[in-house]
Amino acid sequence: MTDLEARYRAYLACLDERRFPDLADHVHDPVVHNDRALTLADFQDLLRRDVAEIPDLRYVVELLVVQGERVACRLRFDCTPVGRFRGIPATGKAISFAEHVFYRYRDGKIAEIRSLIDLEAVREQLTP
Repeated sequence: MTDLEARYRAYLACLDERRFPDLADHVHDPVVHNDRALTLADFQDLLRRDVAEIPDLRYVVELLVVQGERVACRLRFDCTPVGRFRGIPATGKAISFAEHVFYRYRDGKIAEIRSLIDLEAVREQLTP
């Protein structure tokens, strides 16, 4: 395991354990998320919102590629939304979906995130 892979997996552990105050150890302030500059506080709020909408959210690595200062990952989520997730109403049903996410690191921390979530899969599973 490379040092960058270990750092990335530590970041995911931070998310899984809901240690949002520790994100400063992993993420630059500000961080660019899908072409928007977010303060660390704004990024923490985004993650807290996700957890409020999906309390059992866990980040499962399906595919991970590390090259230089870049990380590409396919994450799998098996969870049960309790609130509107990305505008899609919850139904109480368990769902499964993927996120493809690309990171650029600078000085050992995440400087840029490009994320694509399969919202169509979420919508299909939550539609009665």
